[in-house]
Amino acid sequence: MSIGKYVHPTTYPSLADDEISVINKIHDFTEKYFQDARFDASHDFDHVKRVVNNALVILEKEEERRKLRAMPALNPLFVILGALLHDVEDKKYVTADYKESPLAKAVLDTGMSTEYAEQLRLLVEGVSYSSEIKDPQHVTDLIEVIPELAVVQDADRLDAIGAIGIGRCFTFGGAKGARSLADSIQHFEDKLLRLESMIKTEAGKTMAEERSNRIREFMGWWQDEIGQ
Repeated sequence: MSIGKYVHPTTYPSLADDEISVINKIHDFTEKYFQDARFDASHDFDHVKRVVNNALVILEKEEERRKLRAMPALNPLFVILGALLHDVEDKKYVTADYKESPLAKAVLDTGMSTEYAEQLRLLVEGVSYSSEIKDPQHVTDLIEVIPELAVVQDADRLDAIGAIGIGRCFTFGGAKGARSLADSIQHFEDKLLRLESMIKTEAGKTMAEERSNRIREFMGWWQDEIGQ
């Protein structure tokens, strides 16, 4: 993998060669990790790549906004690594019987510190929709400490809505064997259309509005075709 797929050096000149090396190593780890058969097409390496791309789009716009408001810059390395690793320990696919955190091991294997691995773990845990529903204040507080979380979280949620979100929803339901088509449609109401109101960044809000409208339009087509 070339870093050029994600970051152009003129866009993020602050990334040093050793940081680019870390990104490449984590990319290769994540790509191999998601080859495991337990992952279905709703949560695979293509999803990870889309989240990285979403995060970079948001990051660029957020950096412009923060400069205008004289706010501290975000760390692009942290955003990229968080996006690459955000689903590595997803509870829907991973049991708790592993002796060592695969996320922490991957980070430590790049030569990064234990403290850095712990910060990434906190960011990744903060991405979770279910965790935020249970304790929204915790996520608010965590973003104050790790502002890069807002970018990664929005990037992940954007991939859950719009045309891709529709496809992922039906794919996940089919893979788990627990949903009828109608149940997947209900999931649009129960979760996917709620995501727009939970987006944190200005760029993410604009993108989420457009993608949510695509879901609403699809639902209208669905109701029309089933005769309701």
